[in-house]
Amino acid sequence: MNSAVRVPDVPIAMSTASVYPESTASAFETAARLGYDGIEVMVSTDPVSQDIEALRRLSDYHQIPIITLHAPCLLLTQRVWGRDWAKLSRAREAAEKLGAHTVVVHPPFRWQRDYARDFADGLRRLQEETDVVFAVENMFPLRARGTDVVLYGPHWSPVDQDFPHVTLDLSHTSASGSDALEMAEKLGDRLAHVHLADGSGTMNRDEHLVPGRGTQPCAEVLERLARADYRGAIVLEVNTRRAETSTDRDADLAEALAYARLNLATTAGGNAGGNAGGDAGGDAEGSAG
Repeated sequence: MNSAVRVPDVPIAMSTASVYPESTASAFETAARLGYDGIEVMVSTDPVSQDIEALRRLSDYHQIPIITLHAPCLLLTQRVWGRDWAKLSRAREAAEKLGAHTVVVHPPFRWQRDYARDFADGLRRLQEETDVVFAVENMFPLRARGTDVVLYGPHWSPVDQDFPHVTLDLSHTSASGSDALEMAEKLGDRLAHVHLADGSGTMNRDEHLVPGRGTQPCAEVLERLARADYRGAIVLEVNTRRAETSTDRDADLAEALAYARLNLATTAGGNAGGNAGGDAGGDAEGSAG
């Protein structure tokens, strides 16, 4: 007797960063064409990513919802939407107007001393003012001559920090040498959002490989989420810059989507998808080099 397959009602979205250096508008078209459930907008130096009305028009035109926003927390976007708390306030306003339920945010850089000192308390206060979830992402240290150089305060790992909601990024667990399953277990109900990608386990290398092409337990994490009745979103945040053509890029993103869907499907007896990277439309040996 075959066990019934159970597919959790979890949206699988694509980050606009997955088509970089192509435009935000291109990301909407790609996500809709490949059948993603939604999109995560990485607020970047692309003016469209910062423009609420332009984003709404793209969402309406392609009939694909904006599920999450990634606040402009990268070094390259330090001046986008102001500084520190101004960024998060702008991100909250944009998310509310666009119907996005989550804002992904990085922990402060160490040199943002006042922001870092008040980050946990300030985040709680901000969270009390909105239904939008602010989910702090796990980052990673840089290693130089055997010494960890910590760029983030209070820490690159959110596990022992007092953040109500957390984003788990599996490329970042690879770069930090963390155990992704253990991190998910320790986060428990605080795990509100997932960036699905892979990595080769090489310290300092934030690779964002197509899941199944590296060493991270992507399939096992997806199975755990399905069995735990996870209610957040799964966002594919993969690096396709090595794709030689748009067709190759589409193939990578289609494989990533198929991998996520297959490994989220569970049965009473086990994981229906297994480690499905090899059957998801590409070579599971990957491009980790």
